[in-house]
Amino acid sequence: MITLTTYSWVPPFAQGLVRDMRVRWALEEAGLPYRTRLIDLEQRDSPEHLVRQPFAQVPAYEDESVNLFESGAIVLHIGARSETLLPTDPAERTRAITWLFAAINTLEPAIQPLAELDLFHADEDWARQRRPEAEKAVRKRLDQLAAWLGEQDYLENRFTLGDLMTVCVLQILRGTALVEEQPRLAAYRARCEARPAYRRALSDHMAVFEESESQAAGVA
Repeated sequence: MITLTTYSWVPPFAQGLVRDMRVRWALEEAGLPYRTRLIDLEQRDSPEHLVRQPFAQVPAYEDESVNLFESGAIVLHIGARSETLLPTDPAERTRAITWLFAAINTLEPAIQPLAELDLFHADEDWARQRRPEAEKAVRKRLDQLAAWLGEQDYLENRFTLGDLMTVCVLQILRGTALVEEQPRLAAYRARCEARPAYRRALSDHMAVFEESESQAAGVA
């Protein structure tokens, strides 16, 4: 059985964005059952967790053959078991993997700094001075992505794990209107988020936090 380790609770601004969502979505697309191991934020640095994730993050993944960390590596591993995520044609397969890496190596490094400025430093003078340049970097990447997408439904000729990872990265911008300002990207994101596998993954992801908050309210 696949075991996915993730948090039992995170602050509301992070709910829906914790990187276990990428793995949950991939597992749902692949039709692979799994169970969760939930840890508190305070348990990130525990010896038990560091064996699974040496950088004290989530998710961590275990199956009958391998233990993995890093969401990109985990999604790629799952994709190898699912034609929905990775085409069997060698060229199409390689293109899908290329987009997976583009999402985490080209898009996310531009997007994440802007999100961190807005979420953690919005009231600080240095952050207000830094933000226009950070937003400019994001707009450049979004323009390039929209130009590639054009009138296509997906990044290539069908949905793959490259689209899954790209949409998860675009979601980091949900506190801004930058994606909505690009109609092609907004429609693309909505198209992918409408997939039943995504809806199931999001429901399970959010249910963990709802249960945690319900238990906390009961104790209070």
